[in-house]
Amino acid sequence: MLDGKTIAITRSKDDASEFITLAEQNKATPIALPTIELVGKGEKIVDEFLNSVKQNNPDYTLFLSSKAVKLLFDTAKSIEKFDELQLAVANSIVMSVGPKTTLSLESYGIKVNHEPENHSSVGVGEEFSQINAVGKKVIIPRSAAANSFLKELLNKIGIDVVEIFLYDVCAFSDLTQWNGFRELFSQRKVDGVIFTSASSVRGFFEIMLKDYEKSVLVETLSKLSLVAIGPFTSEELKKLDISHITSKVHTVVGAFDTMSLSLD
Repeated sequence: MLDGKTIAITRSKDDASEFITLAEQNKATPIALPTIELVGKGEKIVDEFLNSVKQNNPDYTLFLSSKAVKLLFDTAKSIEKFDELQLAVANSIVMSVGPKTTLSLESYGIKVNHEPENHSSVGVGEEFSQINAVGKKVIIPRSAAANSFLKELLNKIGIDVVEIFLYDVCAFSDLTQWNGFRELFSQRKVDGVIFTSASSVRGFFEIMLKDYEKSVLVETLSKLSLVAIGPFTSEELKKLDISHITSKVHTVVGAFDTMSLSLD
């Protein structure tokens, strides 16, 4: 039972709407913690993507986050290249990492052809293996903070990967939104935290270490239920020697269910 429990998630309020609804339905108090902000690379990302499509003629376009979808298509709209971008993407076979990214693509008129059951880089690799894409080419618009795991995995399968880096990631700067959380955290009134990405782990610690000694922060966190949404988030927590549970289903709902079980 989550009655009266206070649970935080490392997302902004806008991005945490699904989590907030789940928490409130279960009579828990949700806290949205914006840990990272995106620093876009400007209007050039659209031309970089379109030029890469023309040069490489990819068979597949792979989207790994709704943020990448929104940034790319909204930027294209702002410079009146939306139709050109939409056509370039639609002329390929489109794969989305998960349901939220799929919904975002559909909102821009893009049909998603493939979505792996396992909403992660590993799941993407499994999906490409199942559809026998050996010798094919995929273009991936994504964060410059991404690691090389997926590209190396797809290369091993026999897929040529072209990455277009749309944005950088840094720790969230407006810390006034953290005041309530920090007060509850100091009073030991936070019951759990869901970490939603490796970048959000780094952002969380960068922000919290401004107010806490690392030993105190780690000791306080050890008393909470901590959930990593997936394996890369888990690896980042392991680097910091933070005890946690990794959700088997790499979605907000999956992580929430894992949190519910750990607090039951």
